[in-house]
Amino acid sequence: MKNNFILIIITIFCFLSCTNDNDGTLSSSATTTLKFTHNWNTDVITSADFNTIQYTNENGQMLSIERLRYVISDITFRTNAGENLILDDYNLIDLTNDDGLSYSTNQIPIGNYVNVSFTFGFDNEDNAENYLDLNSESFNVPDMLGGGYHYMQFDGKYLDTNSNEQGFNYHAIRAVDNPGMNPTFPQDTFFTVNLGPITVTNDIEIEIKANLAEWFKSPNLWDLNVLNQTLMPNSSAQIMMSENGQTVFSLGDITNN
Repeated sequence: MKNNFILIIITIFCFLSCTNDNDGTLSSSATTTLKFTHNWNTDVITSADFNTIQYTNENGQMLSIERLRYVISDITFRTNAGENLILDDYNLIDLTNDDGLSYSTNQIPIGNYVNVSFTFGFDNEDNAENYLDLNSESFNVPDMLGGGYHYMQFDGKYLDTNSNEQGFNYHAIRAVDNPGMNPTFPQDTFFTVNLGPITVTNDIEIEIKANLAEWFKSPNLWDLNVLNQTLMPNSSAQIMMSENGQTVFSLGDITNN
């Protein structure tokens, strides 16, 4: 990923060398764990809830979840002094197999942070790199669609207008036009999730809640009868997904250990 990892480490050691907490300067470090939980509005979702048609989207269509995995990257802690502590790494959350639901970041300086954020998917620079673990997970995007990686694979079934089960593949990637030898990219579809201010006093667990109902809700009311499959080469659909994703994630419980 970006060549700022050394700078990040240097910044951390600079913070660790300070001892004055009264002016917001950070003085020691802690382990920060991000815990990813999932829900459909008020209903908690785990992998045990997969493969059963039981959820109703905003458009009134019933659906099931059969696979859900997505990547987040560039977790950023912004200090009171306006410095960005960027963890130049990524995490693949795979609810289907209960992998990546907990992600620990070591040596985060203790102190007050005005915002903690992350990127949903990869920015364009990171998306152009080669990740062996994601390759082995078949998370790649075909070269004719611009290459790089999926941001999300969300698959399931829904009941159509005749109450028949049909499949959907709600796959988020970098929006692309002109699939083929020379694809073009009309608009970025990765986005930043801002969790808000967080205080790190010792080892801490931060819950990140993902309300999956929001993917189908606003500002674009999603009709699965119209937009269900072959969405990757549909740049308009990708832009709509990115817009809907802005309200999916929120800050949950914070637990100090």
